[in-house]
Amino acid sequence: MPDPIHRIDGNAIAASLVAELKAEVAALPPPRPCIAFVRVGEDPASVSYVAKKDRTAAEIGMETRLHVLPDAVGEEELFAVIDALNADPLVHGILVQAPLPPHLDEVRTFRRVSPLKDVDGFHSENLGKLCQEDDAGFVACTPAGIMELLARESLDLAGLHVVVLGRSLIVGKPVGLLALQKKPLANATVTFCHSRTRDLPAITRQADVLIAAIGRPRFVTAEMIKPGAVVIDVGINRIADPSRKSGSRLVGDVDFAAVAPLASKITPVPGGVGPMTVAMLMKNTLKARRLAGS
Repeated sequence: MPDPIHRIDGNAIAASLVAELKAEVAALPPPRPCIAFVRVGEDPASVSYVAKKDRTAAEIGMETRLHVLPDAVGEEELFAVIDALNADPLVHGILVQAPLPPHLDEVRTFRRVSPLKDVDGFHSENLGKLCQEDDAGFVACTPAGIMELLARESLDLAGLHVVVLGRSLIVGKPVGLLALQKKPLANATVTFCHSRTRDLPAITRQADVLIAAIGRPRFVTAEMIKPGAVVIDVGINRIADPSRKSGSRLVGDVDFAAVAPLASKITPVPGGVGPMTVAMLMKNTLKARRLAGS
């Protein structure tokens, strides 16, 4: 019996994008695109994320460099590493893996990366270019991945009401701006919701497309969804699960079991938005290589 739930398969879409990027990289003259990863400390999640990005880059045919600094590294030493990578013409993209230890200022660190190599899209200049709809900048990878998922699902946002749960610079604000742009497949009406929003369910029930990016496990319930809405779940939350060997499992910001039967399309966790984030990072790195011209 066919599954009545329309899951948006982020793994499959990301794999298609990776294959496209691999072909594009193979057709480039030397040097190959190069991305440098800067990781501070040995946080298991950060180690895993960087390793995944490194494997994907290698699969595409990109070069990678990994700089691992001790957890207690000072800002001056961290910035010296970033400055050296900024000055290296053979490094096209730089990613500083977040989160950083509490004693390091993430915003200052992201701003230290050259905007021309800021393939994470967090530099103030690139955020400004996003507001100005300047395609020369880099867009943060998760928001860009969400828009790519919607485009490959043939969903035109023009005139639709997009409700974004969350206002972070990493996901919430950029994805709302992307949906709002005067560009094909965008032109949505966008509402941002957050912890101070009053009568939140009344607003989310108006959404044609609901994007949940607040970091609260299974926060979005069936009562918050308009039947037929598209639901994009950005959350990655680890909860206890004694039935698993690891003792835990990943869930999103959406109560998938309750919401999925109501949604026309929905991203699962894992296997939805997550794979797209890595793929879009590689797409940004290829763009940086082309903009550099070398």
